[in-house]
Amino acid sequence: MSNILITGANGQLGNCLRDLAADFQDKNNFYYTDVAELDITDAEAIEKFVVDNGIDIIINAAAYTAVDKAEDDEENAYRLNSTAVGYLARVAKKHDLTLFHISTDYVFSGEMATPYVETDVPAPKSVYGSTKLAGERAIMESGCRAIIIRTSWLYSEYGNNFVKTMLRLGAEREIVRVVCDQIGGPTYAGDLARVIFRLVENGVAHSGTEFYHFANEGVCSWFDFSRAIMDMAGLPCRVEAISTSEYPAKAHRPPFSVFNLRKIKMATKMDIPYWRDSLILVVNKLQEK
Repeated sequence: MSNILITGANGQLGNCLRDLAADFQDKNNFYYTDVAELDITDAEAIEKFVVDNGIDIIINAAAYTAVDKAEDDEENAYRLNSTAVGYLARVAKKHDLTLFHISTDYVFSGEMATPYVETDVPAPKSVYGSTKLAGERAIMESGCRAIIIRTSWLYSEYGNNFVKTMLRLGAEREIVRVVCDQIGGPTYAGDLARVIFRLVENGVAHSGTEFYHFANEGVCSWFDFSRAIMDMAGLPCRVEAISTSEYPAKAHRPPFSVFNLRKIKMATKMDIPYWRDSLILVVNKLQEK
């Protein structure tokens, strides 16, 4: 029986982990925390929680994810995405725990023309990406036993995300304009949660940090993604394709952030759902609410 701490439990991934945890409660005890229950920017609070509850595994689903806001709020972004991660890693090292941590495609520049593998050299071009890379490095420097999963374009039936925004705009407007020259892989947080639990089940037979890349199968542009959302929801809103230069944002977005999924497939022996198949499930759930 393992005691598993899930931080950021009120977020998209945290809620999806909660949903799936029922299938694993015969083998594990789960502790769900968000900032109200455990402030992970407080090293002493982490230490006390881990010791008091005999934690064996930490799944860190907490993050500062406001990409554009981070450009003007660098201090807070670093505090949550790097400093706090370092605290978790050092506690994991001290007590011989396994740390699962979620990172992002934004650690890469997006200038490659082939899908990114885990050993490709990061080169973030935004504050958000830089803070997430700093978090990865804090884990590696700690020497703790860790799995870092980089993911992209995360969405779900929970929280705020691109799918929910498109559904809202599609119901309010006749036309939406969406960039067509940023290519990546949508990721349903529920599918990511399944992969995390599979890795937990498999155990971690290594020391140090292991990287994996995960997204749903297939690639698309934000324009393609938006069109699919409107079509699946039966919304008449027309999606107009524009270039990134026509939609200036404060933070740089990787123009190409497709992941090579070979390593995660080999590790989990799981069939990864095609992005459209997972998207229709979420759109249907949101329309039922």
